[in-house]
Amino acid sequence: MGEKIKTIRIKIGDHLVSSRGVYTHHGIYVGQNTVIHYSGLADGLQTGPIEKVSIEKFQGNGDLKIKPHPHAMHNGQKAKARALSRLGEDAYSLTGNNCEHFVNWCIDDEHKSNQVDTVVKTSSSIGASATGLAARSVIGSAGTVVGLSGSGVMSGLASVGGVVGGGAVAGAGILAGSGGLAAATLINNTILADDKSLDKKERKARNAGRKASYAGAAAGTAGGIAAVSAAGTAGLSSAGITSGLAAIGSTVGGGMAAGTAIVVAAPVAAAAAIGYGIYKFFQSNKQKSKKKKK
Repeated sequence: MGEKIKTIRIKIGDHLVSSRGVYTHHGIYVGQNTVIHYSGLADGLQTGPIEKVSIEKFQGNGDLKIKPHPHAMHNGQKAKARALSRLGEDAYSLTGNNCEHFVNWCIDDEHKSNQVDTVVKTSSSIGASATGLAARSVIGSAGTVVGLSGSGVMSGLASVGGVVGGGAVAGAGILAGSGGLAAATLINNTILADDKSLDKKERKARNAGRKASYAGAAAGTAGGIAAVSAAGTAGLSSAGITSGLAAIGSTVGGGMAAGTAIVVAAPVAAAAAIGYGIYKFFQSNKQKSKKKKK
């Protein structure tokens, strides 16, 4: 067992955190040596409801710390009452309604998880890079000229665009748009998924985020094509696309293939950044409004 419980002065309403290796588990102390927590994934892969357990069971084999909330909206008995009001709820979601979301809601009335915020920032960057690399592979093998030379890239893009009766521009749009759409769909079905167990304002924030993620994907796609048109020889002729992709790729020390990867990756990053950003913006406005009323 980690740090001894008796060495920590715990009060009703305190936010308790116990390490689980690669992640942290969260609960709220409610007195008489008990903690209310969302039991989902606390002891393994099986999800569970919000329940009351002994502080020893909550801690498990990890350490035990108290997370401060200097600007808490609900302290002590009020935070405890909010935790008790959701006792028995069984709607756990690792990305959208986890133990950290629950405790922050009890204390700050804010459906927030720092762990999820970090994952979104990291995964959106990784996802964008992976999509860009995948696009390089597609265009390198899709055309009549195989490889990632200038003619190979143009041939690959034209081949992809030919599916909808277009050319290289359509090919770049398809690759970029499909990646952005996939990213938006993923974040909308996980982190921003609707959940009837949550309050109306949280659901409203998620709804705004879902719409924004699709708008972000579309904007990223259009912006990428516009960048190609403007970066090199003006326009979207064969010469314009070739010089535009080469100019964009040169920003990372690459050529046309690198430029294509950047253009295709942009909608993925935009879908995540704009969708999640709008969601957090709505949450922030909700908090500011509540603090003014308080």
